[in-house]
Amino acid sequence: MSGYLSEILSGSKSLAVGMGITLREFFTPKVTLRYPHESVKMTARYRGHIELIEDENGEPNCVACGMCQRACPSGCITLASRTVEIEVDGKTKKKKELTQYDLNFTTCSLCGSCVESCSFNGITFSKEYNLASTRKEDFHFDLLKRLKERNS
Repeated sequence: MSGYLSEILSGSKSLAVGMGITLREFFTPKVTLRYPHESVKMTARYRGHIELIEDENGEPNCVACGMCQRACPSGCITLASRTVEIEVDGKTKKKKELTQYDLNFTTCSLCGSCVESCSFNGITFSKEYNLASTRKEDFHFDLLKRLKERNS
């Protein structure tokens, strides 16, 4: 009988301690966000997928050198370019123009080797974090197309 009574007293004490914590936390300010209407502000060091950086004319800074593609350990970057002739100070010069920049985010390890290897400030990490899908195709990004859509 005394074991039964001690268990009841022990359980009551545990219940009182738990209810005290619940009552104390009930009056503290909440940190929950109403997700679809409010979103989390990402920190400066957050690494999302890579994205192209634009120059003052809205064109990509990328000069299509391919260093990011060669530096990527997972091989998730594909880029293509064409050679165009431009006239500067009355002289004709050849320049590479970026025609395709694709990222397969399903294999990207977010290591940052591509961003570090870019000498022309052509790519950076995005702050986009809300990437959820059940389809693999939704994680294949055409970064050149996304840059043009962002400028429109």
